[in-house]
Amino acid sequence: MDVQDIRGAVRLAGVKAKAASRRMAAATPGAKKRALEVLAGLLKEREGDILAANGKDLEAAARAGLDAPRMDRLRLTPAILADMAGACLHVANLPDPVGAMDSQWQRPNGLLVGRMRVPLGVVAMVYEARPNVTVDASILCLKAGNAVILRGGSEALHSNVALAALLNEALAAAGLPGDAVQFIDITSHDAVSELCRLDEYVDVLIPRGGESLVRAVTQQATMPVPKHYMGVCHAFIDKSANLPQALDIVYNGKVQRPGVCNALECLLVHEAVADAFLPMVAEKLGGAGVSFRADASSLPLLGPSAAPAAPDDYGREFHDLILAVRVVKDMDEALAHIAAYGSNHTEIICTEDHVNAMRFLREADASMVAVNASTRFNDGGQLGLGAEIGISTSKLHAYGPMGVQELTTTKFVVFGQGQVRA
Repeated sequence: MDVQDIRGAVRLAGVKAKAASRRMAAATPGAKKRALEVLAGLLKEREGDILAANGKDLEAAARAGLDAPRMDRLRLTPAILADMAGACLHVANLPDPVGAMDSQWQRPNGLLVGRMRVPLGVVAMVYEARPNVTVDASILCLKAGNAVILRGGSEALHSNVALAALLNEALAAAGLPGDAVQFIDITSHDAVSELCRLDEYVDVLIPRGGESLVRAVTQQATMPVPKHYMGVCHAFIDKSANLPQALDIVYNGKVQRPGVCNALECLLVHEAVADAFLPMVAEKLGGAGVSFRADASSLPLLGPSAAPAAPDDYGREFHDLILAVRVVKDMDEALAHIAAYGSNHTEIICTEDHVNAMRFLREADASMVAVNASTRFNDGGQLGLGAEIGISTSKLHAYGPMGVQELTTTKFVVFGQGQVRA
């Protein structure tokens, strides 16, 4: 397709989505719930077709030499499809946010003022080799009364087309407009550029993928963009930490799935427990294949899997079984390191000291801060949102995983009895 044809196709998707968004904003909670329940059933019934489509994408990706982390994100399995169906049912049963009054108050002149929760309108998603996003993004947008335009990566084209067809089928079964989900199957980067300029129809654009994708979309977009560039997640092991528990937390954060944005990338250890804790880390994580990029104090404690850290190893997203390590003298130094190298994604502390725990929660600036829990919990499903459309590390209008609530906004509504302004 030439640029003019691409522009026309993307604009048509915007026109259809905008019209559908008006119907979705007025849709009943029951109809939206029904659509998601039907979709959950279709994901189970059509498992074979979906996996066959995903197999085509995996074969093509392997031939193209796609790296291991992206292959991991691209792959669908029966277990992943079951989780996707479960997310549909979870979101279906969440309270419907549309029309809810967040707050109400009365003015001295008798006006009753409130804030009513309303859909964003049309949400556009640009994402890479993550076919699960096609479903996660859509079910959240639909539950919140929005229409959604999807533009997935070319690596997942067959998978995304198959999943988008199920979404359209589920909407039709519930009496809702199929145009509420628009999938753009144009693989040219020009389609993304055109979508970024479609502010006449798109209210919010959300990029989900690597730093280069997020920066490219943010630079081009003419509409608001909640975003996150990197997931540089830290764990601080306080001097009062329960060390066996902290070891399990660090192991889970780094080893369970190292290629995702909430994986642990840097370990900060209080100097008072470094001699005891770091050999434990070397044995358990090193035994699992983790290599360490260590500062001068931690290097002799981490065994043969450690090498001296380069300056750019701090603040780096490895997407691999590699962990940066540094010994710090106290919490002040740990918080200063996080402020310098963190990405506002996820920060955790392992401690038995309540005062230190509460200070860390207040002062560590990230979309999720946790005490004695893995970084891997910064995920919409794990936090009870059912699914997420992405994790925002910008602070307007959402900070952290974006679920149904974050895909709405509020407007002021006013009830009067004839008041006029003096």
